[in-house]
Amino acid sequence: MAVDEQAPETLLAQLLLPRGWWLAVAESCTGGLVGHLVTNVPGASRYFRGGVIAYHNGVKEALLGVPAEVLARHGAVSEATVRAMAQGVARLLHAQVGLAISGIAGPTGGTPEKPVGTVWMGLALPNRVLARRFHFQGDRVAIKTAAARHALLWLVRTLQAEPLA
Repeated sequence: MAVDEQAPETLLAQLLLPRGWWLAVAESCTGGLVGHLVTNVPGASRYFRGGVIAYHNGVKEALLGVPAEVLARHGAVSEATVRAMAQGVARLLHAQVGLAISGIAGPTGGTPEKPVGTVWMGLALPNRVLARRFHFQGDRVAIKTAAARHALLWLVRTLQAEPLA
């Protein structure tokens, strides 16, 4: 079934179980919404290890292993940070797939370089680490919701393109 016809979180079992892969999430700006969506699906405990809400940079460093110099140089909302978060949560929770999100949900906190609505997502797979930048519109709740849904959509599309090992 195509992703467009079904919520992406409902496709995760079909994509993770045949590989024997587990998913773990590291969420900052979405505050647990990705984990919420994944666990809305019955049977998610067969492929979802859990998540870390790493809202404060100290949590990103202490639990996920994001180097302090990465946060100082690039900021929490950056490619380098979400790559490290995705790898860190996968390592921490013994998962083959780590999905990370960090962004600026607003209404404050934006800059000309990183305006409100800027969201970076990282994806750690067994053979590579990916990152993508998105920009979402709307109020805080709309940005958080769009980020969580797009993270799952990106995850599903990436897994669909990944050959079975």
